[in-house]
Amino acid sequence: MGLAQSRRLAIFTAAILPATYFLFLLPIKSASALAAWSLESNGILQLRTSTGAKLKAFFQGPLPGKGPRVWIDFPGELIRPRTLLGNGPVKEVRLGKPKDGVTRLVFEFDASITLDPSALKLVGTSPDRWRLNFVGLPTSGLRRIAEGDLTLSSSLRRTSPRSIQPVKRKLKISGLPSVPRGRFRVVIDPGHGGPDSGAVGLGGIRETDLVLDISLQVAQLLEAKGVKVNLTRTSEVDLDLPPRVAIANRLGANAFISIHANASRTTTKRDVNGIETFYFTGYRGLRLATNIQEQVLKVSPGSPDRKVRQGRFFVIRRTTMPAALIETGFVTGSLDAPRLASNAHRRQLAIAIAKGILNYLKEVR
Repeated sequence: MGLAQSRRLAIFTAAILPATYFLFLLPIKSASALAAWSLESNGILQLRTSTGAKLKAFFQGPLPGKGPRVWIDFPGELIRPRTLLGNGPVKEVRLGKPKDGVTRLVFEFDASITLDPSALKLVGTSPDRWRLNFVGLPTSGLRRIAEGDLTLSSSLRRTSPRSIQPVKRKLKISGLPSVPRGRFRVVIDPGHGGPDSGAVGLGGIRETDLVLDISLQVAQLLEAKGVKVNLTRTSEVDLDLPPRVAIANRLGANAFISIHANASRTTTKRDVNGIETFYFTGYRGLRLATNIQEQVLKVSPGSPDRKVRQGRFFVIRRTTMPAALIETGFVTGSLDAPRLASNAHRRQLAIAIAKGILNYLKEVR
C-alpha cells in the first residue's frame, strides 16, 4: 500500500454455500462487485456483493490530525465516486476508484478513535454476504449509514436474482418466430443494478429486480431459438452506462434492447400506467421498438399504449446498431405494479419481448 502504518485485515470466509448458476457470464471488468453496504448503529458493517467476489480489507492507524481508516477493495469499477458525511465516531465514508478495475469503500474515523486491527475481521457469511464488526468502536451518536438494499424485497422474494435459475426454468418457445440459428447476436441490458435500484414502487417492488428477472428469461428464450445473447449484467452489480454500450459495440450485435420499468414522479399518482418503447434514430431502430411495443401491449391488457417514441437515452443513443429501450409498466401504477410483481406476468413480458425481437430479426436481410 506504500504506507508504513497500513496493514491488511485478517479475512475469514465462512462455509460457502453453492453459488448461483447463471447461463450468461458477464465478460466485463468495469462492473463493481459491491451491491449494497450498511454500517449499523451497533458498529457492525454488512456488505452484499456479486456472488463469489474476492475482497481485500486494510487498516491504517491514526496520522497527525487524522483518525484511523479501514478500507475494503472490491473487483470492478464504481460508477460514481462519492463522499458521505459520517456521524458519531465516523468522520466520513468514501467510495472511489483507486485504480482501474477496483472499487474502494473507505471508513475514516474521528481523530479521537483508537482501534485494534487484530480484532477486526472481515467475515464472509455466504457467497454474496460479508460482515465486519468494528470491535472497540464507541457507538454513542452513531446512526446507520448505508447504500443499496441488503435484504430481499418481500414482494419479490421468490423471484429475486439470487433465486432465479434460468437453466431449470424451461419456458415454452412454441409460437415464437424462428430465425436462422447462429446468425444473429443480441445484447440484452437489464437497467440499473447494485446500489442503483432504479424506481421503487408499490409494496417496495424494485425496478432492478423486475428487469433482471425479465431479461434473464428473454435471454433464455432467444438462446433457445438459436440467437447468440449477451447480457450487460447477470446479477446485482453497479454498472455504468458506457460499459453497457461498449459490450454491444464491441460484439457487433444486431440489436440492443434495454429493459426497464417506469415510475411516476410521485408515488401517490397511482392512476399513471402504461407501456412505452424508445428508439433514438433510424428506420431499423423504429422497427425494433415497434415490434417490441406491439407484443408487450398484447400481454398487458388495459395498460395504456404510451406509444413508440424517439428518446435520447445514453444506451440507445451511443450504440452503433438498432437499439430500443422498453418501459414494461409503472411500478407506481395501480394497474401495472401488481402485474410486475407477479411471476406469471413477468414471464409473459419476457415471451412478448423475445417475440418482438425475433419478429424484427426476421425483417433483417
